[in-house]
Amino acid sequence: MWIAACSLDERESTAQMAPMRGRLQIIAVLLLSSSSAAVAADDQPICADRPSKSTGECTVPVGHVQVETGLVDWTHDHSDGVTSNLTTYGSSLIKYGISTRADVELGLTPVESVHTRGGGVDEHASGFGDLILRVKYKLTSDEAPVLVALDPFVKLPTASHRMGNGKVEGGLLVATSGQLGKSALTLSLDPELDLVADAAGDGRHLATQQVVNLGFAVSDRVGLSTELWAKWDWGPAGTGKQASWDVAATYLATRKLQLDAGANFGINRQTPGVELYTGLSARF
Repeated sequence: MWIAACSLDERESTAQMAPMRGRLQIIAVLLLSSSSAAVAADDQPICADRPSKSTGECTVPVGHVQVETGLVDWTHDHSDGVTSNLTTYGSSLIKYGISTRADVELGLTPVESVHTRGGGVDEHASGFGDLILRVKYKLTSDEAPVLVALDPFVKLPTASHRMGNGKVEGGLLVATSGQLGKSALTLSLDPELDLVADAAGDGRHLATQQVVNLGFAVSDRVGLSTELWAKWDWGPAGTGKQASWDVAATYLATRKLQLDAGANFGINRQTPGVELYTGLSARF
């Protein structure tokens, strides 16, 4: 009888332990999957929005930090007898992956300097730039033939009066791209709609931008791109129109470090004549 009771107790104990073992197995599988996903993310080469004006659909792997920095960016313009030179140092986009499809981003410019000379004017101003907050969300999987991501943003007026307009502004960019057949070419389109402050007064008006970018993978480490960029600003004083032809190059130094350089050339009178820049992107 004692033997029978012991056998019954053992069967009851085993039955009670079974659900617990099942839960532990599920937890172990989830932890293993998360670890495998993190390893897979580390194996993927860095994907940055730099260089060019085009914006990629890729987001930073969850739990990782990515810093995309313009070491030096110089913009030169000469029109109507006035020469203007704008130089920024360390302009950066700091990203953090919050899910497999989304990241949050902070854009800042520690130092920007502008020198305007001509027409009886010789002025110089420098200081900290505005802050930009962004959230990028991928709508499609990485295997989709056409990749799409939403990228809303807001600008916070942290720059001095001489360097910024002191207004909160924002917009929405839709990043799209697709590989052209089985070639090494990628076509990107990035329509953007902005709500910007009027030059005079407290009103707001719409502006839009569009980028058509063609990228070419020369090798696993080297990439080239060329693009056309245009902007229409429907302000109260009339529509402003800007356009440029841009070229850029990237070099993948390691799977987590990319170097870049580029040049933008204005193709109408309202656009700065030339912009030259170099920078890097690193994932941690």
